[in-house]
Amino acid sequence: MNTTDEAPAILVTGAARRLGAEITRNLHAAGCRLVIHYRRSADSAHALAAELNALRPDSAITIAGDLTADGIPERVATAAHAAFGRLDGLVNNASDFFPTPIGDIDNAAWDALIGSNLRGPLFLSQALAAELAARNGAIINILDVHAERPLRGYSLYCAAKAGLLGLTRALAVELAPHVRVNGVSPGAIEWPDDDQFPPAERKAIVASTLLQREGHPADIAGAVRFLLLNAPYVTGQILAVDGGRNAHLSTPASSAERV
Repeated sequence: MNTTDEAPAILVTGAARRLGAEITRNLHAAGCRLVIHYRRSADSAHALAAELNALRPDSAITIAGDLTADGIPERVATAAHAAFGRLDGLVNNASDFFPTPIGDIDNAAWDALIGSNLRGPLFLSQALAAELAARNGAIINILDVHAERPLRGYSLYCAAKAGLLGLTRALAVELAPHVRVNGVSPGAIEWPDDDQFPPAERKAIVASTLLQREGHPADIAGAVRFLLLNAPYVTGQILAVDGGRNAHLSTPASSAERV
């Protein structure tokens, strides 16, 4: 990260709620200024910005945008840089997640899942590459255990996250030596807001995790903070934060972890 006295500015996508909000709070506690991106959760985004600005004035702003749409990643990149006159880091967290059984996949599902999980991060990273290089900055992509261990019924989501894993390593090569690019791959951290995974499936996942418990959003936020701020000699790496699940188990066909 930049070593000037001015606080680093970080853009976190999908930052209004859940994991994104926890990452944002954690980075703010480390002294960063935050650009809080959101798509639909305007009230939550504005409330989070107000919370952070109450702790430290003029330390957080919000930007809206659908990163799956043409030209929007570039517009968000421009606005993020203008907010503080610099940008030192990017966290690609925004993501759609829903089942797509083979036979039911359509263009709308493709646009949503590939768009949010792969296309958006690619074009946003591309738009910010020069600024991040000038700041010796970093990109963190939020992946998923299912990027490497596919989940039945979610083939398109798994393919999108696998693409993001490959993009993480490719960008590390393309943007070296001035921009570090890493990924964080969560396990059972936060379940979806809907009823995609009933209690019995959740229990089975936890039982098959080495640490025998669910993780917490703070676990992911801490890993992101480390890779952004405290790992100047780490790039092209994927850090699994999954309680050891990926170390020795395949994914049950009917179960999933989800951030």
